[in-house]
Amino acid sequence: MLKYVEVPPLGEQKQTETLLNFWYVEAGKTVQAGDDLAELVTDKAAFNLPASEAGRIVRVLVKEGEKVTQGQKIAEYESE
Repeated sequence: MLKYVEVPPLGEQKQTETLLNFWYVEAGKTVQAGDDLAELVTDKAAFNLPASEAGRIVRVLVKEGEKVTQGQKIAEYESE
């Protein structure tokens, strides 16, 4: 089943966007739940976005260095 990786809530502040700094995965890569997918950087911190479940990355929708917003779809994956 095709699903999406989305940008999680960005914290208590009213920050509306963050930087997708780095991808740890690429299209075609199989991941396990908890594997790091990307690094996101806010004004105050950098954090890794983990996979919520096992699957295969089908397509990356956002390039490194682009600004993203909470809830934005940044990759497509197929769950196992």
